[in-house]
Amino acid sequence: MIERHAVAGSASGKSGAFLARDWCRGSDLDQLARRSFGLHGDLAAALDNLWSYQPLATYAGHAAAGEIARAPGERPWLSGKVTLTSQIGSPHSTATIEPRAFTTGLVRAAEALGATLREGAVAGLAHDAKGALAGVTLDTGDVVEGDAVVIAMGPWSILASLWLRLPAVYGYKGHSIVFDSGPSIAPEALFLEYREASGEVLTPEVFVRADGTTWVCAISSAGSLPVDPADVAPDEGAHARLEAMVRDIAPALAAMPIVARQACFRPVTDDGLPLIGAVPGANGVYVATGHSVWGMLNAPATGEAMAELILDGAARNVDLAPFAPGRLRPLDPARLRRA
Repeated sequence: MIERHAVAGSASGKSGAFLARDWCRGSDLDQLARRSFGLHGDLAAALDNLWSYQPLATYAGHAAAGEIARAPGERPWLSGKVTLTSQIGSPHSTATIEPRAFTTGLVRAAEALGATLREGAVAGLAHDAKGALAGVTLDTGDVVEGDAVVIAMGPWSILASLWLRLPAVYGYKGHSIVFDSGPSIAPEALFLEYREASGEVLTPEVFVRADGTTWVCAISSAGSLPVDPADVAPDEGAHARLEAMVRDIAPALAAMPIVARQACFRPVTDDGLPLIGAVPGANGVYVATGHSVWGMLNAPATGEAMAELILDGAARNVDLAPFAPGRLRPLDPARLRRA
């Protein structure tokens, strides 16, 4: 495993990490999501649930700035402005994890089985004297040997287009705040519509996690992806808007300590489906990225499918045909160099 920035340093450590078994029904993602949702439970049981995997109920609702608050209902941490209209998920179909602990926990588990984590930035593929894949070359000139290479760098997978024929992967920025809510709020997930005083409608997501934190997100943007993940910065004023919204819809939560104000880019593709499979024209090279909002959900089944594809020649539990990289036109490297 080669990491240029930090394990869980981007969306893999900052995302909402909401899991849903059947929310992708009717789409090409359905089989992948259902398989992955089951694997999340299996992994938590097998690895001592170090990342607070928690099945929970999920609700939809709405609120608006300036509304007259009613008396708080059964959730005193929410203001009376919030109306929950329906339950849209049960502990049988929705869950959460803490993404940083999940990602670092899986890395530790892999290391225990013999994997090695190395810091560095990949500059290209390495080949032997006969032209066969021999691994990757780092920007230091060092070669890390291997007979298979998997590109799994989220939106930064686009950098591999400089030396591979890969479809475009874009970054879509999300902003979030994490509160230290302790045991005072029971784990649940809320998907709301909130009308700001300006009239703009936000769609906040609120995930109360089993580790005693509450994650709130509402503002996304198509900002420029920096070359270095360490340079990701929030949009000006985004967190101030989030905090103002939380004070309005959940004043008790707003009074709790903030442990993180963060921004991250989730990877998206032109058709909204991930890239999972062998890279055309590059023997031994694979890609697994572009999962958009379902990265944490679909990580286990994607990893399983990649292992089966590399070791056995085909994925057994998920049909990867809809995600084949060759379905989309490769990005012209000249476009990337100009950017």
